[in-house]
Order: sequence, then structure tokens, then C-alpha cells
Amino acid sequence: MSALVCGLDVHKDSTYATILNSEGKIVNQTRMSNEKVLPYLSHFNVGKVGMESSNQIAPLYRQLSSRGYNVVVSHPKKTRYIAEAKIKSDRVDSKAIAELVRLDALPLAYFPNREIANLREKVRRRAFLVRERVKLRVKVKSVLTYEGLKWPTDHGLFTKNGVE
Repeated sequence: MSALVCGLDVHKDSTYATILNSEGKIVNQTRMSNEKVLPYLSHFNVGKVGMESSNQIAPLYRQLSSRGYNVVVSHPKKTRYIAEAKIKSDRVDSKAIAELVRLDALPLAYFPNREIANLREKVRRRAFLVRERVKLRVKVKSVLTYEGLKWPTDHGLFTKNGVE
């Protein structure tokens, strides 16, 4: 395994990377598009990569993991080193992540594999659609009440008979 570690501050379209050696000296720092992260890391032969959990990291995390990189994800609320920094910038954040990875002190977050993530997303979408359906039903009943119309009480308004 390489003695180099990398901290990534990932955003929607770009990533700021800091590579440290085993002594904590900066080997390289740069901003790049997310598509260029993999060639960048392979150029420096990085052994371990750390990033802070967010919505933007999923594609990059999957790409790096599938290529054999040891990728760790930090829990954003527990990464106090970054949160308490007086100077907030992508450069400072990526260096802090790299330093915590180097020291093996990064507070880890659970990042599900693709199958589990897909199942979770299906459940979230279904729950959202059910909530939307309930809102629409309430709205229909509200409009009917506003118009002074009564719906049948012996069966539900949204049953076949109720719709008729």
C-alpha cells in the first residue's frame, strides 16, 4: 500500500484534493472536475482516500471503490476538526480530511453498497409518492367541501363507487 493519503472536498461539479505523505507533508493540492479525480489519484499512487459524506460523493465513491481504492467516508457532524476551523475553504477542508485519514482518526460514516442504496432510494420514493397521494386526497375533499358537495359515507370517496 502507498504511504500517500488523499483528502477530497467534493462538490457537485468539482473536487479539491490534498495529498499528504506519511509525515504529513503536502505532496500536491489542486482543484479539478470530478471526472479527473481517478486519473489524478492513479498518477500519485494514493493508497487511502477520505471524503466527507454528502449527496455529491456517491458517484465518486462508487467509482473509486470499484477501482480498488481504500475509500473512507467521514460523518460530517462528527468531523469537528473541519467544522471548528477558523478559515473555511476547500483547501483547508481537504487538507483536514487528508490529515485525519493519515492519522486514522477520521470519524467514519456508513456508506451502503449499491444494492442497499438502491433499495433505500425505492423506499424513499414510495414514501414520497404515498405522502403526495394523501395530500391530493385531502385537497380533493377540501374542494368538495368548499363547493358544498357531500361524498358518500357508506363507502370511501376514492373507491370505485365513491369515484362514480
